[in-house]
Amino acid sequence: MSEPKAFAKRNLVFPVFIPSFLFSTAEFGIIPSVPATAQLLGANLATAGVITAMMMVGRLVADIPAAKFVDTLGERKAMIAASLAAAIGILASLFALNLFMLGAGVFIVGASAAVFGLARLGWMTEHVPVAVRARSLSVLGGMFRAGSFAGPALGALIIKFYSVQAVYYLPLILCAVAALILFLANGAEDVTKNGSSFKATYLIARREGKKLASLGVASSILSALRGTRMVGLPLLAIALKMPAEQASLYIAFAGALDFAMFYLSGQVMDRFGRGFAAVPTLVGLGLTHFLVGIAVDSNTFLLIALLMSVANGLGSGVIMVLGADMAPKDARNEFLASYRLLVDFGDAAAPNLLSALILPLGLVGAMACFGGLGLVGAGLMFRYIPRYALAPEPRN
Repeated sequence: MSEPKAFAKRNLVFPVFIPSFLFSTAEFGIIPSVPATAQLLGANLATAGVITAMMMVGRLVADIPAAKFVDTLGERKAMIAASLAAAIGILASLFALNLFMLGAGVFIVGASAAVFGLARLGWMTEHVPVAVRARSLSVLGGMFRAGSFAGPALGALIIKFYSVQAVYYLPLILCAVAALILFLANGAEDVTKNGSSFKATYLIARREGKKLASLGVASSILSALRGTRMVGLPLLAIALKMPAEQASLYIAFAGALDFAMFYLSGQVMDRFGRGFAAVPTLVGLGLTHFLVGIAVDSNTFLLIALLMSVANGLGSGVIMVLGADMAPKDARNEFLASYRLLVDFGDAAAPNLLSALILPLGLVGAMACFGGLGLVGAGLMFRYIPRYALAPEPRN
């Protein structure tokens, strides 16, 4: 399959890739400091957890309204506005005088992330040819993975050498730089239309209900397994009584392997079809969740962490690609808002459900439950991914 000559992925560097990396680094960069800031303001451990969770609450609350916002402003301007709004949320967190102000700032960052995520996916869906869509979105997924690693790493270093409060300055600068790059970037003009109402979004979700109830639910399951993987591995390290620094190092090794595979995923999806990435990813994550029980020492822990990364890395960008493929042209943002709500719900609910299951079943049993859920998701992907997405027609 040859790429269209009129399109080059380098044209996405400034309009999408670099701003996405900067925004993701900023979003994840405040994570190490939020609980610590909450405790400095008098919160106990449970309350600090609630304050930190306000980022995901903000994302969930803003997922549906984001469609109206993006439709009204257009994708590029919406990303600029989201970057500036996130900067305001970070400022509120930096100068928080009480827990309410801190929670509000973190909530604003999460809501801004929902708008930014929808806008960049909508922009890519509109402007990137289908023939290179998966590779382009996999690179975008790679930028997100890089930011999610770089943000906490930089935040931890700043806390170590400076202070908890100093962490907020870097994400603040990154958001401002992302907005500036988007403002200056040359690219296709924004596509705007009358802002969609909540009713219109609901009607589109109802009209496209079969897609959301099948591939949407499967994508939500994939998001859930990614969440339990991120929570389950540190818990497994604790259960094995591994030193914290060794566990962190091994998880970092696994994260590097995951990141290294992002472009391979796009190649697989564009050349062989979406199902060749989506189904093996869910099967692999499901089976590796079952394998948690074989971990008896640091070596088997590292093996499981690496196997999970291989499975997860093969599906880099697949959730965005499926959303872009399914989105109807007449109501792209309305559909993607509902789709992202499903995906974000899976990501938010899974760690909490895992924690609830650990009490009666133990960590191994709880992870096995999600392993079974992963196989259900794989079955949904295999059954409902359209034939064209499993084996696209070759182009001359």
